Amino acid sequence: MFQTPFFRQTAFKLGILSTIQFVVLTTVAMFFYPGGSTRNENSQGYSFFTNFFSELGLTETYNGEPNTISAVLFFIALNLSGLTLVLFFIAFKQFFKSNLAVQIVSSLGMIVGIVSGISFMGVAFTPANLYMDAHVDFVFWAFGSFPVAVILFIVAIFLEKSYPNRYAGVFIVFAGLLIAYYWLLSEGPAIDTLRGLQIQVTGQKLIAYATVVSTLIQSIYALRQNAEPAPSGQVELKAS
Repeated sequence: MFQTPFFRQTAFKLGILSTIQFVVLTTVAMFFYPGGSTRNENSQGYSFFTNFFSELGLTETYNGEPNTISAVLFFIALNLSGLTLVLFFIAFKQFFKSNLAVQIVSSLGMIVGIVSGISFMGVAFTPANLYMDAHVDFVFWAFGSFPVAVILFIVAIFLEKSYPNRYAGVFIVFAGLLIAYYWLLSEGPAIDTLRGLQIQVTGQKLIAYATVVSTLIQSIYALRQNAEPAPSGQVELKAS
């Protein structure tokens, strides 16, 4: 099933739809967020530069108000994104089969990518106000494994003659951003100052939207590649 063109086409279309739903649902969730941040429990509404994305998933905000609507929207948005990411990496791996080296590299990329997708879903299942330690662990796993998966697929693209090298460009830029953000998470300023909080929140927003853009572009590229006939001399991918 995973090796069929239909599965790949469906996975890449879902990847495109997933980016749209994430932006739409999290934006709506921001409007329903009652208020409160780590620096100001009594602030009103959602602040783009002082509230983390994951605060949309709190079951109760810092000021004690229930956050049901935002939490549900965030839960749906992140779970759909994580699940779609898993399907994307499974489908994307099927382009890389021309030799043993590319099969090994792409298989490793797929496995690490699946770990990243599941970790994003783990973030959604562990609201920070209820399961802070697990929530933080899932965040680090998600953003720690994602660049590894991307780098492995960059290598796979250059090893696979049938997949255009130009499509690696977006992954290269994205990998650099992911590595920079992981450094920010682990070595960047603490959130116990306003400036540190703003830097961390802004960095998270940038990498979240970079993920959306990268997934969108790569899904479009892969969908286009899936629709093209196999180049002369190359074996067309098909179900075994």
